[in-house]
Amino acid sequence: EDSSILDENRIQLLKRNDFGLKGPRIQTWERTYEELASFVEEFGHARVPNKFPSNLSLRLWVNTQRQSYKRYLKDDSSSSITAD
Repeated sequence: EDSSILDENRIQLLKRNDFGLKGPRIQTWERTYEELASFVEEFGHARVPNKFPSNLSLRLWVNTQRQSYKRYLKDDSSSSITAD
């Protein structure tokens, strides 16, 4: 057996040890989600102001998620949200 092949068993071992198989897009999404969670914890809501001083890109990310979710609810294939 080729020792360089990353089969399902090896992938599961890496996941179990938190090897970081998530791509940069997933990592960025999760990091921004955590920033939103911190915002909600501090302010009690997820209505990020247009010019939130400590994180200007958070409002844009929230708007993108909301738009994508609306498209998902309409069964629009352009939504980046999946049932998974």
